[in-house]
Amino acid sequence: MQLAAGREDPATGVNDMDNTKSLIDALPEAAKDLKLNLQSVLGDGTLSREQRFGVALACAFASRNEALRDALAQDVRDALGDASQDAWFEDAQAAAALMAMNNVYYRFRHMIGKPSYGTLPAKLRMGRIANPKTSKLDFELMCLAVSAINACEMCVRSHEHSLLELGASEAQVHDAVRIAAVVNGVAVSLELQGAPAGDI
Repeated sequence: MQLAAGREDPATGVNDMDNTKSLIDALPEAAKDLKLNLQSVLGDGTLSREQRFGVALACAFASRNEALRDALAQDVRDALGDASQDAWFEDAQAAAALMAMNNVYYRFRHMIGKPSYGTLPAKLRMGRIANPKTSKLDFELMCLAVSAINACEMCVRSHEHSLLELGASEAQVHDAVRIAAVVNGVAVSLELQGAPAGDI
């Protein structure tokens, strides 16, 4: 679907996302579904437009794929404008960074399965969770999505619980994780571009 430059698709509410579109258009045929899925998860659902872009950006930072991060970041800047982009960018970066720490620590505690470790204080600063630049609900959405990518069951359960307590619906939780799944899939797909066919 071709959109006019700098405009929004009236059917989906998605900014034309020129940079990201150019990037995913170059994906191999094996990743065709990811192209369609990215348009879908960013274009509809129960999350606001800002929340969809914020969650996607946090996931792009967490994916560690430089090309995806830069393309999506530029498109989100274009979509959000000057008024709110700084808060969303800072929180997306903070969510990716904090969860990179927390997901390792709490995944260890869950995997080891010994109650004695649960009695030891973490002594890890995470003040941004209580004082985000956007809102607690928005930041929790980003933390949930990144935690899903990093496969920390304890963190996913904790952030899901916090989101429901803050008034989010299970449908919104589900949509945030759908975005995480697709962005992570796109990041992996981009790594396929240089792989020779049949090289396993």
